[in-house]
Amino acid sequence: MTAAATRQSDRTSPGGAITPGDLGELMASFNEVTERLEATHRTLRGEVARLNRELHEANERLRRSQRLAELGEMAAGIAHEIRNPLGSISLYTEMLSADVERARAEGVLDEASVSIAGRIASEVRRMDAIVRDVLSFARELRVRPEPVEIGELFDEAVHSSRTTRGGDPVFERADRAGGRPRTVRCDRSLGLQALLNVIENARQAAPGGEPITLDARRVTLRGGDGSACPGVALVVTDRGPGIDAGVLDRMFNPFFTTRPAGTGLGLAIVHRIIDAHGGCVVVRNNSELDPGARGATVELRFPDSPDTEKETE
Repeated sequence: MTAAATRQSDRTSPGGAITPGDLGELMASFNEVTERLEATHRTLRGEVARLNRELHEANERLRRSQRLAELGEMAAGIAHEIRNPLGSISLYTEMLSADVERARAEGVLDEASVSIAGRIASEVRRMDAIVRDVLSFARELRVRPEPVEIGELFDEAVHSSRTTRGGDPVFERADRAGGRPRTVRCDRSLGLQALLNVIENARQAAPGGEPITLDARRVTLRGGDGSACPGVALVVTDRGPGIDAGVLDRMFNPFFTTRPAGTGLGLAIVHRIIDAHGGCVVVRNNSELDPGARGATVELRFPDSPDTEKETE
């Protein structure tokens, strides 16, 4: 008997019954299919977990937006009540300052009294600035999105930051690199205001002259119902000390601030502007993606869709 005939006889038996060779092949095929199914199952579980995280984050942003709207309505009522008497106080302070200057010129008033009058006027101006910020946070937003050149928006933000705050901060313009989106759909005025507030925050986080990087990239936004839509993010990265975990959870709350001066409304206004566009704000420490990296990154994410025009009260 030949070798081929011997192998054939090993794999067949009277009546066509399954031989050990057939069973081995069957088990090998079964194991291969099982491994593929397990790999697919692991991939699906990972995708479901990712989608659940995104959905949870979207719902958290929705709840935060609702809380901010309620706080804004309450704050607006308080600010309006304060503004009228504050206007009277400001007028009387101006009259007092004029009288003080005349009395000092006549030599009947000492410098200590002049200093006290100046401090009163300074505190009145500070209170007026707080009231303006509260009203700006609570005011009705009429969003009129349009395609805006990202480069022009960054140029205007850099110029305004240097003009209003002074100094000569270093800005790195990564948005000019290839492959970046060139336009973003936003209300130009409100988008600039949000961008300026984030840049101001970055300057305060890294006051030692460290560069601030401006960039843009395409992103996917996730709605509260799990739906996804394309978007464009304006990205501001600083190289400061980063943001503590406790601050990350509260930084968009109205009146929350880690600085001795300020109203704590800058980032709350940013959140409200981006929310009115149907977008979201994403903040992370740079060390999350690059261990050992300093600083933080803020992304202002706008939907890349014409269906974003709305009014927010």
